[in-house]
Amino acid sequence: MFKFPFMKKIGWIAILFIVLCFPLHAQDNIPLPTEPQLRWQNAELAALVCWDLHAFDGKVYKQSRARITPIEDHNIFNPQQYDTDQWIKTLKDSGFKVAILTVSHETGFFMHQSDVTPYCMKALKWRDGKGDVLRDFKASCEKYDILPGVYIGTRWNAFYGVHDFDVMGEGTFAKNRQEHYNHMIEGIVKEIFTRYGDWSIVWFDGGAHGPEQGGPDVLPIFEKYQPNCLFYHNLQRADMRWGGSETGTVPYPCWGTFPYHATAAGETAREEIRANNFALLKTGDPKGDYYMPAMSDAPLRGHGGHDWFWEPGGHKYIYPLEDLVHKYYNSVGHNTSLILGVTPNPQGLIPEPDAKRLREFGVEIRRRFSNPIAKTSGEGERISLSFPKTQEINQVVLEEDIAHGERVRKFVLEGKTTNGWKTVFEGSCIGHKFIHRFDDIEVSGVRLNIIQSVDQPIIRSMSVYHVGEVD
Repeated sequence: MFKFPFMKKIGWIAILFIVLCFPLHAQDNIPLPTEPQLRWQNAELAALVCWDLHAFDGKVYKQSRARITPIEDHNIFNPQQYDTDQWIKTLKDSGFKVAILTVSHETGFFMHQSDVTPYCMKALKWRDGKGDVLRDFKASCEKYDILPGVYIGTRWNAFYGVHDFDVMGEGTFAKNRQEHYNHMIEGIVKEIFTRYGDWSIVWFDGGAHGPEQGGPDVLPIFEKYQPNCLFYHNLQRADMRWGGSETGTVPYPCWGTFPYHATAAGETAREEIRANNFALLKTGDPKGDYYMPAMSDAPLRGHGGHDWFWEPGGHKYIYPLEDLVHKYYNSVGHNTSLILGVTPNPQGLIPEPDAKRLREFGVEIRRRFSNPIAKTSGEGERISLSFPKTQEINQVVLEEDIAHGERVRKFVLEGKTTNGWKTVFEGSCIGHKFIHRFDDIEVSGVRLNIIQSVDQPIIRSMSVYHVGEVD
């Protein structure tokens, strides 16, 4: 039999008191978001600002060609109305909280002042080679209080002949070129991480192969210089995950937890992640050991086309307002962030048709969600709202306090009608935000019954609305 000398001093009664007052919580086993992840999910709306040399060539973009064809003359970059303030103010006015710039993409050209690669803004006649789009973008984000992010393309580089992470060539020639390219990328990443202040997110295009896969070793540089930033994504680490499509939507449920610590890019993801059209990326896993929320991305010019970058005549592909609202409900309303791709034109401005649609989108989201009929919060298995008189409602927004992890596993949402309580929805995942739309009903109260959870449920908000559709 075990003997514990300290028992003689405090006694079993004292031990029982300690256990009752300080119980062990299941929370210890619930994956928790980091501060950067919380900032990201609270932001909800992000813009990927897509600009590259091929936006200036007047041709329709073809990805397969762009990845293998160097730009004939980089001095086609000559925006005469260039204004990053116009970009970011447009996004701010439209309700976006994050902006991410493609500092490089498939051409291999870098839109900052680099001492590592000559294929950058130093090579331009524009502004006598002294321009720096990344610097101006960052300054505009700070001016308008938008979280700044940077997208770094390393997987494809037409100028250097890099295809799917690998340089072209064979033998020692290819080996030496690969080492040179990897070292160059590491140097560029260090420049971006040390010369421009803090970033909220760094996004590596299609992933960033680490040294184990023969690629540049960027993760240690990130961890040293940008410890408070989101890292997305490579085979070593991912702080968020792709939502499995470029439709700007995810299915329900979409959990913020995941069974693997990294995802890689779609084509390079492990078989379990690629299976069934990336089903695991779309749904997540409530039993996952890692907090890794999904994001839902789509280009603004994706209605009948799929233009991330400006192309002549591409304005006809701008999504109608009702489509953007649908994406919001099925991204932000399904526990993910919505990332819309926006693209400056060759003059250096967000085109007015694009800017107009973004502003309309912001106005519509504010119209729908700025004035709830009633709102409450609380802990435990039942959260209730009572109205002084019968109200017509058609939307309920639920939010967990995800700083303590996703705890709810099964719930029932009910409305109190003249015939008693009526089930409005039976669900599973709430997470950062769940929005449910339904046909108008008249109720004098609403209640959330949590049927199953992994710890004490903490509901940050339950709000009720009656919203008319877009005119």
